[in-house]
Amino acid sequence: MNFYHLPTPFFVLAPMDDVTDTVFRRMVASTAAPDLFFTEFVNVDGLQSMGRERVINKLRFTTQEQPLVAQIWGKEPENYRKTAHELVEMGYAGIDINMGCPIKAVVHNGCCSALINNRDHAVAIIKATQEGAAGRVPVSVKTRLGFNEIDLTWHETLLQQNLSMLTIHGRTRKEMSEAPVHWDAVDEIRKLRDKIAPQTLFVGNGDVLSRPQGEELATKYHLDGVMIGRGIFHNPFVFSKDRPWERYSKSQRLGLYAEHVKMFAATWMKGERRIATLNRFCKVYVNGFDGAKELRERLMEAESTDQLLEMIAEAAV
Repeated sequence: MNFYHLPTPFFVLAPMDDVTDTVFRRMVASTAAPDLFFTEFVNVDGLQSMGRERVINKLRFTTQEQPLVAQIWGKEPENYRKTAHELVEMGYAGIDINMGCPIKAVVHNGCCSALINNRDHAVAIIKATQEGAAGRVPVSVKTRLGFNEIDLTWHETLLQQNLSMLTIHGRTRKEMSEAPVHWDAVDEIRKLRDKIAPQTLFVGNGDVLSRPQGEELATKYHLDGVMIGRGIFHNPFVFSKDRPWERYSKSQRLGLYAEHVKMFAATWMKGERRIATLNRFCKVYVNGFDGAKELRERLMEAESTDQLLEMIAEAAV
Protein backbone atom coordinates (compact mmCIF):
# COMPACT_ATOMS: atom_id res chain seq x y z
CA MET A 1 0.00 0.00 0.00
CA ASN A 2 1.34 3.44 -0.92
CA PHE A 3 0.79 5.11 2.46
CA TYR A 4 2.58 8.28 1.37
CA HIS A 5 0.46 8.76 -1.81
CA LEU A 6 3.58 8.93 -3.95
CA PRO A 7 4.03 8.72 -7.72
CA THR A 8 5.61 5.69 -9.37
CA PRO A 9 8.50 5.70 -9.35
CA PHE A 10 9.03 8.02 -6.39
CA PHE A 11 12.35 9.54 -5.34
CA VAL A 12 13.72 9.63 -1.80
CA LEU A 13 16.43 11.73 -0.15
CA ALA A 14 18.53 9.17 1.73
CA PRO A 15 19.26 9.46 5.44
CA MET A 16 22.87 10.62 5.95
CA ASP A 17 24.25 11.36 9.39
CA ASP A 18 25.35 14.96 9.95
CA VAL A 19 24.08 15.73 6.44
CA THR A 20 20.30 15.48 6.07
CA ASP A 21 19.44 17.86 8.89
CA THR A 22 16.59 20.36 8.71
CA VAL A 23 18.80 22.98 7.01
CA PHE A 24 19.99 20.76 4.18
CA ARG A 25 16.52 19.29 3.67
CA ARG A 26 15.14 22.81 3.25
CA MET A 27 17.89 23.62 0.77
CA VAL A 28 17.02 20.51 -1.24
CA ALA A 29 13.34 21.40 -1.04
CA SER A 30 14.15 24.83 -2.49
CA THR A 31 16.13 23.44 -5.44
CA ALA A 32 14.40 20.23 -6.52
CA ALA A 33 12.46 18.40 -3.84
CA PRO A 34 12.29 14.61 -3.64
CA ASP A 35 8.96 12.88 -3.13
CA LEU A 36 10.02 11.73 0.34
CA PHE A 37 12.57 13.10 2.83
CA PHE A 38 14.51 11.15 5.45
CA THR A 39 16.16 12.55 8.59
CA GLU A 40 19.65 11.88 9.85
CA PHE A 41 20.17 8.72 11.92
CA VAL A 42 18.48 9.18 15.32
CA ASN A 43 19.65 6.92 18.15
CA VAL A 44 16.69 5.70 20.20
CA ASP A 45 18.84 4.70 23.17
CA GLY A 46 20.36 8.17 23.33
CA LEU A 47 16.97 9.81 22.91
CA GLN A 48 15.54 7.84 25.84
CA SER A 49 18.47 8.62 28.16
CA MET A 50 20.24 11.45 29.97
CA GLY A 51 21.89 12.24 26.64
CA ARG A 52 18.56 13.19 25.06
CA GLU A 53 19.53 16.85 24.51
CA ARG A 54 22.42 15.80 22.27
CA VAL A 55 20.07 13.80 20.05
CA ILE A 56 16.84 15.78 19.97
CA ASN A 57 18.17 18.43 17.55
CA LYS A 58 18.37 15.77 14.86
CA LEU A 59 14.57 15.70 14.96
CA ARG A 60 14.01 19.39 14.24
CA PHE A 61 11.97 20.00 11.07
CA THR A 62 9.71 22.50 9.29
CA THR A 63 6.66 22.26 7.05
CA GLN A 64 8.92 22.59 3.99
CA GLU A 65 10.36 19.11 4.49
CA GLN A 66 7.32 16.97 3.84
CA PRO A 67 6.55 14.15 3.79
CA LEU A 68 9.33 13.42 6.29
CA VAL A 69 10.38 10.03 7.65
CA ALA A 70 12.44 9.72 10.83
CA GLN A 71 15.17 7.11 10.56
CA ILE A 72 16.01 5.52 13.89
CA TRP A 73 18.62 3.06 15.12
CA GLY A 74 19.75 1.55 18.40
CA LYS A 75 19.68 -1.60 20.46
CA GLU A 76 16.80 -1.74 22.95
CA PRO A 77 13.32 -2.62 21.62
CA GLU A 78 11.62 -0.71 24.44
CA ASN A 79 13.42 2.47 23.39
CA TYR A 80 12.20 1.91 19.83
CA ARG A 81 8.65 1.60 21.14
CA LYS A 82 8.86 4.82 23.19
CA THR A 83 10.56 6.72 20.37
CA ALA A 84 8.04 5.59 17.77
CA HIS A 85 5.20 6.90 19.91
CA GLU A 86 7.03 10.22 20.33
CA LEU A 87 7.71 10.55 16.61
CA VAL A 88 4.04 10.12 15.78
CA GLU A 89 3.16 12.79 18.33
CA MET A 90 5.77 15.11 16.82
CA GLY A 91 4.12 14.87 13.41
CA TYR A 92 6.45 12.65 11.40
CA ALA A 93 4.91 11.01 8.35
CA GLY A 94 6.72 7.71 8.87
CA ILE A 95 9.40 5.82 10.79
CA ASP A 96 12.27 3.89 9.22
CA ILE A 97 14.58 1.48 11.05
CA ASN A 98 18.25 1.55 10.08
CA MET A 99 19.40 -2.05 9.64
CA GLY A 100 22.10 -1.24 7.11
CA CYS A 101 24.71 1.16 8.49
CA PRO A 102 28.08 -0.66 8.14
CA ILE A 103 30.25 1.49 10.44
CA LYS A 104 32.48 -0.72 12.58
CA ALA A 105 31.72 0.83 15.97
CA VAL A 106 27.96 0.65 15.33
CA VAL A 107 28.15 -2.98 14.20
CA HIS A 108 30.37 -3.90 17.15
CA ASN A 109 27.61 -2.58 19.43
CA GLY A 110 25.09 -4.93 17.81
CA CYS A 111 23.18 -2.26 15.91
CA CYS A 112 22.17 -1.54 12.31
CA SER A 113 23.74 -4.07 9.89
CA ALA A 114 24.72 -6.27 12.84
CA LEU A 115 21.03 -7.15 13.06
CA ILE A 116 21.38 -9.14 9.83
CA ASN A 117 23.07 -11.76 12.03
CA ASN A 118 20.68 -11.35 14.97
CA ARG A 119 17.29 -11.86 13.40
CA ASP A 120 15.24 -12.56 16.50
CA HIS A 121 16.38 -9.23 17.89
CA ALA A 122 15.70 -7.51 14.54
CA VAL A 123 12.13 -8.84 14.56
CA ALA A 124 11.68 -7.73 18.18
CA ILE A 125 12.80 -4.22 17.20
CA ILE A 126 10.38 -4.08 14.27
CA LYS A 127 7.47 -5.28 16.39
CA ALA A 128 8.27 -2.79 19.16
CA THR A 129 8.42 0.06 16.65
CA GLN A 130 5.14 -0.99 15.07
CA GLU A 131 3.55 -1.15 18.52
CA GLY A 132 4.78 2.35 19.31
CA ALA A 133 3.48 3.68 16.01
CA ALA A 134 0.20 1.82 16.59
CA GLY A 135 -0.75 1.93 12.92
CA ARG A 136 -0.81 5.73 12.86
CA VAL A 137 2.18 6.06 10.49
CA PRO A 138 4.06 3.63 8.24
CA VAL A 139 7.01 1.67 9.62
CA SER A 140 9.77 0.65 7.22
CA VAL A 141 13.31 -0.77 7.13
CA LYS A 142 16.45 0.14 5.21
CA THR A 143 19.06 -2.59 4.94
CA ARG A 144 21.73 -4.23 2.76
CA LEU A 145 22.07 -7.40 0.69
CA GLY A 146 23.59 -9.31 3.57
CA PHE A 147 26.46 -9.18 6.04
CA ASN A 148 29.50 -10.84 4.46
CA GLU A 149 27.64 -12.15 1.44
CA ILE A 150 24.28 -11.84 -0.29
CA ASP A 151 21.71 -13.64 1.85
CA LEU A 152 18.11 -13.60 0.68
CA THR A 153 16.88 -15.39 3.80
CA TRP A 154 17.41 -12.09 5.62
CA HIS A 155 15.04 -10.30 3.29
CA GLU A 156 12.52 -13.12 3.54
CA THR A 157 12.48 -12.53 7.30
CA LEU A 158 11.95 -8.80 6.85
CA LEU A 159 9.21 -9.24 4.27
CA GLN A 160 7.25 -11.37 6.73
CA GLN A 161 7.00 -8.44 9.19
CA ASN A 162 4.22 -6.43 7.50
CA LEU A 163 6.52 -3.51 6.67
CA SER A 164 5.15 -0.52 4.81
CA MET A 165 8.36 -0.13 2.81
CA LEU A 166 11.69 -1.91 2.38
CA THR A 167 14.76 -0.10 1.03
CA ILE A 168 17.72 -2.13 -0.18
CA HIS A 169 21.21 -0.72 -0.53
CA GLY A 170 22.72 -2.97 -3.19
CA ARG A 171 25.88 -3.97 -1.32
CA THR A 172 26.70 -6.22 1.63
CA ARG A 173 27.96 -4.85 4.91
CA LYS A 174 31.43 -6.20 4.10
CA GLU A 175 31.49 -4.24 0.85
CA MET A 176 30.78 -0.94 2.63
CA SER A 177 30.47 1.62 -0.23
CA GLU A 178 33.34 0.34 -2.37
CA ALA A 179 32.04 -2.50 -4.56
CA PRO A 180 29.76 -2.05 -7.57
CA VAL A 181 26.06 -2.07 -6.69
CA HIS A 182 24.51 -5.51 -7.27
CA TRP A 183 21.29 -4.47 -8.97
CA ASP A 184 20.57 -8.03 -10.09
CA ALA A 185 20.50 -9.08 -6.42
CA VAL A 186 18.22 -6.14 -5.62
CA ASP A 187 15.93 -7.47 -8.35
CA GLU A 188 15.88 -10.91 -6.73
CA ILE A 189 14.74 -9.32 -3.48
CA ARG A 190 12.08 -7.39 -5.38
CA LYS A 191 10.79 -10.71 -6.75
CA LEU A 192 10.61 -12.01 -3.16
CA ARG A 193 8.62 -8.90 -2.26
CA ASP A 194 6.18 -9.63 -5.06
CA LYS A 195 5.72 -13.14 -3.73
CA ILE A 196 5.72 -12.60 0.05
CA ALA A 197 4.53 -9.04 0.67
CA PRO A 198 3.16 -7.32 -2.45
CA GLN A 199 1.73 -4.54 -0.27
CA THR A 200 5.24 -3.48 0.84
CA LEU A 201 6.75 -0.63 -1.20
CA PHE A 202 10.16 -1.57 -2.58
CA VAL A 203 12.98 0.98 -2.96
CA GLY A 204 16.44 0.56 -4.51
CA ASN A 205 19.50 2.49 -3.37
CA GLY A 206 23.15 2.75 -4.34
CA ASP A 207 25.25 5.07 -6.52
CA VAL A 208 22.30 6.74 -8.21
CA LEU A 209 23.63 10.06 -9.51
CA SER A 210 20.69 11.49 -11.47
CA ARG A 211 16.93 11.28 -11.82
CA PRO A 212 17.14 9.82 -15.37
CA GLN A 213 19.44 7.06 -14.08
CA GLY A 214 16.98 6.39 -11.26
CA GLU A 215 14.07 6.22 -13.67
CA GLU A 216 15.94 3.73 -15.85
CA LEU A 217 16.71 1.55 -12.82
CA ALA A 218 13.11 1.73 -11.63
CA THR A 219 11.86 0.59 -15.04
CA LYS A 220 14.43 -2.16 -15.44
CA TYR A 221 14.05 -3.64 -11.95
CA HIS A 222 10.37 -2.81 -11.31
CA LEU A 223 11.11 -0.58 -8.31
CA ASP A 224 8.42 1.45 -6.58
CA GLY A 225 10.99 4.04 -5.58
CA VAL A 226 14.62 5.09 -5.85
CA MET A 227 16.67 6.51 -2.99
CA ILE A 228 19.50 8.95 -3.71
CA GLY A 229 22.21 9.69 -1.17
CA ARG A 230 25.70 10.71 -2.22
CA GLY A 231 24.39 11.79 -5.63
CA ILE A 232 23.16 14.99 -3.97
CA PHE A 233 26.79 15.98 -3.39
CA HIS A 234 27.36 16.06 -7.14
CA ASN A 235 24.23 18.02 -7.94
CA PRO A 236 21.87 19.80 -5.51
CA PHE A 237 19.22 19.57 -8.25
CA VAL A 238 19.62 15.80 -8.52
CA PHE A 239 15.86 15.24 -8.14
CA SER A 240 15.05 17.64 -10.98
CA LYS A 241 13.68 16.37 -14.28
CA ASP A 242 16.05 18.65 -16.17
CA ARG A 243 19.66 19.67 -15.40
CA PRO A 244 19.68 23.31 -14.21
CA TRP A 245 22.85 22.88 -12.14
CA GLU A 246 24.91 22.47 -15.29
CA ARG A 247 23.86 25.97 -16.33
CA TYR A 248 24.63 27.62 -12.98
CA SER A 249 27.44 30.17 -13.03
CA LYS A 250 30.11 30.49 -10.36
CA SER A 251 28.24 33.38 -8.69
CA GLN A 252 24.96 31.43 -8.71
CA ARG A 253 26.62 28.40 -7.11
CA LEU A 254 28.25 30.53 -4.44
CA GLY A 255 24.95 32.33 -3.89
CA LEU A 256 23.25 29.03 -3.16
CA TYR A 257 25.97 28.13 -0.66
CA ALA A 258 25.51 31.54 0.99
CA GLU A 259 21.80 30.75 1.40
CA HIS A 260 22.73 27.49 3.10
CA VAL A 261 25.14 29.24 5.46
CA LYS A 262 22.57 31.91 6.39
CA MET A 263 19.94 29.26 7.09
CA PHE A 264 22.47 27.28 9.15
CA ALA A 265 23.28 30.37 11.24
CA ALA A 266 19.59 31.17 11.79
CA THR A 267 18.70 27.58 12.71
CA TRP A 268 21.57 26.75 15.06
CA MET A 269 21.79 30.13 16.83
CA LYS A 270 22.80 28.54 20.13
CA GLY A 271 25.76 26.71 18.64
CA GLU A 272 24.02 23.33 18.52
CA ARG A 273 26.08 22.55 15.42
CA ARG A 274 29.71 23.50 14.91
CA ILE A 275 30.63 25.56 11.85
CA ALA A 276 32.83 22.65 10.74
CA THR A 277 29.55 20.89 9.89
CA LEU A 278 29.31 23.19 6.86
CA ASN A 279 32.58 21.87 5.45
CA ARG A 280 30.92 18.69 4.20
CA PHE A 281 28.47 20.80 2.18
CA CYS A 282 31.11 23.06 0.66
CA LYS A 283 31.82 20.71 -2.24
CA VAL A 284 28.11 20.47 -3.06
CA TYR A 285 28.08 24.10 -4.16
CA VAL A 286 31.71 25.09 -4.71
CA ASN A 287 32.57 23.05 -7.76
CA GLY A 288 32.41 23.15 -11.55
CA PHE A 289 34.46 26.31 -12.09
CA ASP A 290 38.15 27.26 -12.24
CA GLY A 291 39.76 27.57 -8.83
CA ALA A 292 36.93 25.74 -7.02
CA LYS A 293 39.26 23.37 -5.16
CA GLU A 294 41.46 26.19 -3.86
CA LEU A 295 38.42 28.26 -2.87
CA ARG A 296 36.95 25.31 -0.95
CA GLU A 297 40.16 24.95 1.01
CA ARG A 298 40.01 28.61 2.03
CA LEU A 299 36.30 28.54 2.87
CA MET A 300 36.72 25.52 5.12
CA GLU A 301 39.10 27.52 7.30
CA ALA A 302 36.39 30.02 8.28
CA GLU A 303 35.85 30.29 12.03
CA SER A 304 32.35 31.77 11.99
CA THR A 305 29.36 31.97 9.68
CA ASP A 306 29.87 35.74 9.37
CA GLN A 307 33.43 35.21 8.20
CA LEU A 308 32.33 32.47 5.84
CA LEU A 309 29.63 34.66 4.28
CA GLU A 310 32.15 37.48 3.82
CA MET A 311 34.56 35.12 2.08
CA ILE A 312 31.81 33.79 -0.21
CA ALA A 313 30.75 37.32 -1.14
CA GLU A 314 34.32 38.28 -2.02
CA ALA A 315 34.79 35.15 -4.14
CA ALA A 316 31.52 35.71 -6.01
CA VAL A 317 32.59 39.13 -7.37
